[in-house]
Amino acid sequence: MKEYVLLVFLTLCSAKPLFHPSYMTLKNMMLKDMEDEGDSDADNSLFPTREPVNPFFPFDLFSTCPFGCQCYSRVVHCSDLGLSSVPSNIPFDTRLIDLQNNKIKEIKENDFKGLTSLYALILNNNKLSKIHPKAFLTTKKLRRLYLSHNQLSEIPLNLPKSLAELRIHDNKVKKIQKETFKGMNALHVLDLPSTLLELHLDYNKISVVELEDFKRYKDLQRLGLGNNRITDIENGSLANIPRVREIHLENNKLKKVPSGLQELKYLQIIFLHSNSITKVGVNDFCPTVPKMKKSLYSAISLSNNPVKYWEVQPATFRCVLSRMSVQLGNFRK
Repeated sequence: MKEYVLLVFLTLCSAKPLFHPSYMTLKNMMLKDMEDEGDSDADNSLFPTREPVNPFFPFDLFSTCPFGCQCYSRVVHCSDLGLSSVPSNIPFDTRLIDLQNNKIKEIKENDFKGLTSLYALILNNNKLSKIHPKAFLTTKKLRRLYLSHNQLSEIPLNLPKSLAELRIHDNKVKKIQKETFKGMNALHVLDLPSTLLELHLDYNKISVVELEDFKRYKDLQRLGLGNNRITDIENGSLANIPRVREIHLENNKLKKVPSGLQELKYLQIIFLHSNSITKVGVNDFCPTVPKMKKSLYSAISLSNNPVKYWEVQPATFRCVLSRMSVQLGNFRK
């Protein structure tokens, strides 16, 4: 027995460090996140502050851990192992799984089944092209999901409503459906592919659009922000999406027509109905130089706003296809 204990001790002493720099950064970031959430229960924290009972043997020699991985304090560290699939035997009380820098092509339905305490999942830099729509069915406490540098063509379906951070840039995503983030009240970071052509963020609780929000999406053609709580769109925000053709801002709390619409040469459809817009200026939609507009408006919706439509000057809609393209009256029931 003494020989066995000595062998284990020597093995632990000669092992490589468990955490590499990027992993330590992530750990510190999540520690701060846990502190901000006010989680004072040490048993429920991601990285318990209490020392192990035996400081010479911090690892549980008899607990399950996927082959080749390193497990410690409810963290399963399996990066850089050349894995082609998610390993089995992940402990059910795991809170962080690091699977980055592998060769995983698919996330199957039961890969994370039963991991009800999972807080963070790192899958950056794999070969993912498919994620089963029920893969996150039981991960109802998942807060951070990292999927960057893969081959995904769409955002995974049925993401947990607990999700607070999603990183998915450098994939093949071209379109994001409006139902993708529905109900995710706490979602505050979206690191999305810069090649997006469509972005639908309808039915969330977005209150402000800031200058940096769409800076990366120069090719965006359709933008959905309807049914949110938007009160303000910062000047210059829409100039970052010069190729946009359709914008939905209906059912928000805007008090004026967003600035910069007249500079969008290809914009054809703009929905602003059911807001709190009280005034429409003569240059809110059309440029002062006619040749700047490459595509005429086919639909401008301003109905159900407190606009005195009889005061709107006819020249306001000089760059529309026809007068039937404009809905201006208040059609309240």
